[in-house]
Amino acid sequence: MIWVTWRAKNKAVLKGTYCSRSDYADIFGIVFVDILIIPPIKFQDYYADDIGVLSPNQLQVDELYAGEVGYLSASIRSVADARVGDTITQYGRKATNSLPGYKEATPMVFCGLFPVDADQFPELRDALEKLQLNDAALKFEAETSSAMGFGFRCGFLGLLHMEIVQERLEREYNLNLITTAPSVVYRVNCLNGDSVECSNPSALPDPGKRKSLEEPYVKIELLTPKEYIGSLMELAQDRRGEFKEMKYVTENRASITYELPLAEMVGDFFDQLKSRSKGYASMEYSFVG
Repeated sequence: MIWVTWRAKNKAVLKGTYCSRSDYADIFGIVFVDILIIPPIKFQDYYADDIGVLSPNQLQVDELYAGEVGYLSASIRSVADARVGDTITQYGRKATNSLPGYKEATPMVFCGLFPVDADQFPELRDALEKLQLNDAALKFEAETSSAMGFGFRCGFLGLLHMEIVQERLEREYNLNLITTAPSVVYRVNCLNGDSVECSNPSALPDPGKRKSLEEPYVKIELLTPKEYIGSLMELAQDRRGEFKEMKYVTENRASITYELPLAEMVGDFFDQLKSRSKGYASMEYSFVG
C-alpha cells in the first residue's frame, strides 16, 4: 500500500510503500509492478526502475518482502496514478482486491483559489498537483468566475488544512492568490429520492425539486477564563449553537461545549472568540455529522 508519494528531481514519482500480507505479494523485487486503483478498479502497469529502503537515506535493495517498508521508483507521469492508499502488486500475479484499511478522506470545507495574475493559472494547477502527491485529503477541480477568471474549487479537511495549503502555495511556489470565503458541503434530499451533495450554491437543484436540506455540524469546546463565559456563550448561541455542557477545569477556567453548524464557524467565529476574550480563550472542534 502506498503511504506517501513524492517527486524527485532526477527520477520519476517515488512511492513510499508498505509490503503487506503474503496473499497480496511475497516479493516486490520484480521488474514490473502494477498499481491497483479503486474506485473504480483499474490496473496501471509500470516498470520499477529502483526499489529500496530508507535507512535513513535511500538504500537500493534487490527485493522487498511482506511486512517491510520501502520505496520504489517508476516512470509515472500522472499524479492520479500514484495516490496515497493505492495497492501495489506483481505484474505476473495481480491482486484481485486492494488492501483493506484505507478510507479516502472527505473534504468538509471548500473555497475558491484564483491567481491574481491570470497567466499563473498553469502554475497554480501544477502546484496543486504536487501538493496532492503527499496530501491525499486535498481535492480540487477547475472553476470559472466572471469576476476573477479561471481558478480552482478546493476541498479541505478543515480551516487549518485550508490555511496551510494556501500558505504553502504562496511561500513555496511564489503564487499570488485570491481566496474566496470558505463554504461547506450541504446535502440536498430531492423529491425523487436522490441525495445530492453541493459545495457551490450554483450546483443546488431547483427549489421545486428539493425536499430537505442538511448541513454538517461540529462539536466545539471553548476554553476560557470565567469572566468571559457569558460573552462566549452569547457568541455561540448567536451562531445557532446548541449548549451541551459546561465544567470548570480549574477554579478560574471553564470548558464550554456546544454543537453548531460548521457554516457558522468557518467565517469570523475564531476572530470573534479572541476579540471577546481579549485573546485568552481557545477552541477545538470535531465533526459530529
